[in-house]
Amino acid sequence: MLINLSAALMPLDLLAVSLLLLAWAGTGYLCENPPSGRPSVSVLMKDHRRTWMREMVSRSPRIFDASVIDSLRRGTAFFASGSMIAIGGGMALIGNRDRLETLVEDLTLATDAVRLELRVILVLFIVANAFLKFVWAHRVFGYCAILMAAVPNDPEDARAYPLAAQAAEVNINAARNFNSGLRAVFFALAAIGWLLGPVALILTTLATSFAILRAEFLSGTRAAILDPSGLDPRLLYPPGFGPRPPDLRD
Repeated sequence: MLINLSAALMPLDLLAVSLLLLAWAGTGYLCENPPSGRPSVSVLMKDHRRTWMREMVSRSPRIFDASVIDSLRRGTAFFASGSMIAIGGGMALIGNRDRLETLVEDLTLATDAVRLELRVILVLFIVANAFLKFVWAHRVFGYCAILMAAVPNDPEDARAYPLAAQAAEVNINAARNFNSGLRAVFFALAAIGWLLGPVALILTTLATSFAILRAEFLSGTRAAILDPSGLDPRLLYPPGFGPRPPDLRD
């Protein structure tokens, strides 16, 4: 049965959904294209990924590199599987009108089954986007693994660093899709707030946007990545691991 959007959506619903979609797109753009003087965690990690691939050229054996790329692939596979389960559950819910009506009655929601169906569809749309991002990230991390295997384990080989640079850029593209999928999961959770009404959706959207932007621009993780000098010197120069500054020597 087709849903009459004009009848199912009130002006406040339209405002709340528009805010959600704009926040979803806007946070993604800011995270990947931050102001030049305020890089995000995602952007900062690009340089570390390039450094990783350069260091890999002279590292032997490459057990650590293989372990890291395998961990990244397993992470994307986990989230892709979770997204598929969520999509299946949502499709089963909207395919059973009796179950929807029972849910409305059990939760005492101030809506009907048609409006609830529309709200579930919004969540499914965002989760489906996350699923596609995770699947593509998993595939691109696989491409990266092949490129890494093609890098000669000899710094003197003229092909080594150009191939390592290629592997780094492919790794960065995979990470970009993975991060995009994670943001979609966050906003799918925010979209669940619509089940409680448009005001709840606005609040969950704002809270989710704040959480994402804080993690990217104001977190302790970002501070540690950006400026290791802000860390406790005892962590940077532990006893027994190389020379220490005079003020830390026993």
